Amino acid sequence: MKKIISLGILVGLFSATSISFAQDIVGTWQQIDDKSGSPKAIIQIRKESNNTYTGKITKITPRPGYTPRERCNNCPAPYTNQPILGMEIIKGLKYVEGTNNYEKGRVIDPLSGKFYDAKMKLSATGKRLSLRAYLGVSALGRNQTWLRIE
Repeated sequence: MKKIISLGILVGLFSATSISFAQDIVGTWQQIDDKSGSPKAIIQIRKESNNTYTGKITKITPRPGYTPRERCNNCPAPYTNQPILGMEIIKGLKYVEGTNNYEKGRVIDPLSGKFYDAKMKLSATGKRLSLRAYLGVSALGRNQTWLRIE
């Protein structure tokens, strides 16, 4: 009987650990271009002291037939002419308690200089992150998939 109870406690602890891992977006992610399906950039997401999440470009992935832009030319201040490499493109994401969702963030597209509202959803495995960038209404936007880099 003690073995069964111990096994149950162990399984419960493992499940709780898996769930908390699945709800964590902190880490390194490969951004996938929603139009071409090719890798676009490496994004590092961290949790801030105010419990929001911020994402920064740490590497621009070379793509065939594409010369990466080095600076954010059309971006408003404080992003004007800032190097894209090292730029914080996501700010203010907040975890939605009891889900794998993060909402109320903002994302900037460094190629167009436009800001969008942002929300993200982490897959149950914790290896895939879906970004929804939109203006005003979530139905009017685009999706991107990001893959966790271990």
